[in-house]
Amino acid sequence: MSAFLRVARLMRPHGLSGEISAEVLTDFPERFVPGARFVWQRGGDESPLTLSSARPHGRRWLLAFEGVSDAEGARALCGGDLGVEEADAFPAPEGFFYSHEIRGWRCENVDGQPLGEATELEASPAGPMLSVDTGGGRIALVPFVYGIVVRMDREARRIVLNPPEGLLEL
Repeated sequence: MSAFLRVARLMRPHGLSGEISAEVLTDFPERFVPGARFVWQRGGDESPLTLSSARPHGRRWLLAFEGVSDAEGARALCGGDLGVEEADAFPAPEGFFYSHEIRGWRCENVDGQPLGEATELEASPAGPMLSVDTGGGRIALVPFVYGIVVRMDREARRIVLNPPEGLLEL
């Protein structure tokens, strides 16, 4: 598989019929429809799976897959990740950016001075945080909010930032 984008983490069996409790890691849970195809990975193991049912269950989802019909089969998948290839990612809506997409983008301030390179877009309790490699092994976490993130340019692979003074030194 070229670029594996995780969309869910399989946690534990639910009941006796093969359902699995899953932590959904995508902003697009609408991808979990019967017939959807995923790749399951754990360690060096990998296997294709086809979804037979999906339903929300509290903060998690209950997923069932074709060919997995009991708790033992579900247990064998637990601890693995479900993913799709980068080419199968949902097209990003206007103003939405995937973490894998912005990796390696040039970060600069509003005057065009280089600040570093984007390495990740991370979820945090305070909201999304942009990880910027500022050089010398230092990673700065920048709140991914309007006002600090001034412009995102997909074509130029560039992020223009207006960070408060001292933020990149933290």
